[in-house]
Amino acid sequence: MADDMNEPSQFRIEERRAKGKEKRKLSPRSTHSDWTPAPDRPDPISLLQAQDAGRLQHLLPIKYGRMVASPFAFLRGSAVVMASDLAATPTTGLEVVLCGDAHLSNFGVFATPERNLVFDINDFDETYPGPWEWDLKRLASSAVVAGRENGFKEKQCKKLAQVVAKSYREYMSRFARKHILDTWYFSIDAESVLKVFDKYAKKGSKAAYKTVKKARTHTHEHSIAKLTEFIDGRRQIINDPPLIVRLSDLLTEEQREQFSEEDARKFWLEYLDSLPKDRRLLLSRFRVADVALRVGGVGSVGTRCTILLLEGYSEDDAIILQQKEAGPSALASYLPKKDYESQAERVVVGQRLIQAASDIFLGWAHGHITGTQYYWRQLKDMKGSFDVTRLNAKGLGAYLAVCSVCLARAHARTGDAAAISGYLGSGKVFDKAISKFAVAYADQTVHDHQALVEAVESGRVVAEVGV
Repeated sequence: MADDMNEPSQFRIEERRAKGKEKRKLSPRSTHSDWTPAPDRPDPISLLQAQDAGRLQHLLPIKYGRMVASPFAFLRGSAVVMASDLAATPTTGLEVVLCGDAHLSNFGVFATPERNLVFDINDFDETYPGPWEWDLKRLASSAVVAGRENGFKEKQCKKLAQVVAKSYREYMSRFARKHILDTWYFSIDAESVLKVFDKYAKKGSKAAYKTVKKARTHTHEHSIAKLTEFIDGRRQIINDPPLIVRLSDLLTEEQREQFSEEDARKFWLEYLDSLPKDRRLLLSRFRVADVALRVGGVGSVGTRCTILLLEGYSEDDAIILQQKEAGPSALASYLPKKDYESQAERVVVGQRLIQAASDIFLGWAHGHITGTQYYWRQLKDMKGSFDVTRLNAKGLGAYLAVCSVCLARAHARTGDAAAISGYLGSGKVFDKAISKFAVAYADQTVHDHQALVEAVESGRVVAEVGV
């Protein structure tokens, strides 16, 4: 042990690189280009519907109405379909903590606890330990699908996927050489993203600046003003059915009797126990004033998601927390089982590991009556997403390059950067393989989206469009 600790760090890095390079013998880099659906490939619609069990059934038509809009919308809501497909693809056996749903719309800007704006991954419902290749292939595939929907030529779309792989490969090499803490502390601030657009995509920079400016105004005060109102001298959440419905309007008299103040107190205390002591003290100065059911993003529609209005010492001192149901990761059925005390803890721990800076209110709890697991966070605190539909090919390429850096950093924090870098090498072999896979899987996404369109037309799936 002592000899190992005194071993020169550079030698250990090169040794790990060599081990990564050895992985090419079992899984050549060129094999990552392969994608052909198996003859017994599971029906994608059946996979999606299997996930619907236990969800709020009256909201599912909204989910499918959003997914049927386009192939990219379908890809966003079908992480389970791609996980099933990726399970049959080659991997190196090098494990990281995956985002699990690393398409390009799951990146954006948000505020750190110090109120600085950073750019990073922002969705962790599917996070799970697994092969680093899975996240990268999903991001590259989303690049091609998005490029096609923007009307780019096929050559440009393929190049976008190569940008994803190249940026990931180059930055993984940099992280392999960094000190451990330097990698852990690494983050991308919003100003750096704007500089990338200024340098490589001036036509897309105007929209990028607008996104960042908008995020700076989306403070908790903005959320309070937009989502609440005063009724009879009391602040409450505004009803906006079916997207936001106050809990008091949903519960029957019998349900109100079943859900006692003691149950609510236990639930709240369990959430507080998942937080550091300083956050518990902070939240002890607020009280829950109102609760409402809220519909989430594409893939989350139908899961139980509520927002809680918390009031402080005065009527203008308030925050809104979001409580979101956490079910099993879409990846879990296709990867070795990992033990978690709860699915909500899986999401929270995964986010804390992957994200450069996480929400100070990020925590978890169980519903004592239903047993449903929830993770908590602040709602829309200085968050912003780039509208990729407005970017030209150069602009989207610049955006994807930054996404890939974030992904490489996340994997370097939770896996062996030197081994992954050793496998990737310094040439374009892997980049080309990933771009070929991404084009083929984008084609598959078009077919799967059409299958959903036909399922809606036949009545097999009910979809409510435009909500």
